[in-house]
Amino acid sequence: MKVQLVKIAHARSGDKGDTANVGLIALRAEYYPILAREVTAERVKEHFGEMVKGDVERFELPNLGALNFLLHGSLGGGGTLSLMTDAQGKTFSTGLLRMEIEVADGEVSVG
Repeated sequence: MKVQLVKIAHARSGDKGDTANVGLIALRAEYYPILAREVTAERVKEHFGEMVKGDVERFELPNLGALNFLLHGSLGGGGTLSLMTDAQGKTFSTGLLRMEIEVADGEVSVG
């Protein structure tokens, strides 16, 4: 079955120059392996499409139950240069939480 990430994680995002930094944190410890399996750098890049001009890097933080993504070339030059509405990348966290992933029946309890 498909589940939106918002059902099993929360997220925060910000900026470092022209790179958006998005943290994805499992709501429960048992959800972290699902995030690590399903939310790859490639899938995140695909999810954001043309919004991310450069590479997407993924860093695993298993002790925190979190993944961190760097979305290079996603902020139109960065906060001081960009004319984008969200030049600091604050909405990338909400955007990522809308991504759908595949989970096995019973693997998550969402209600």
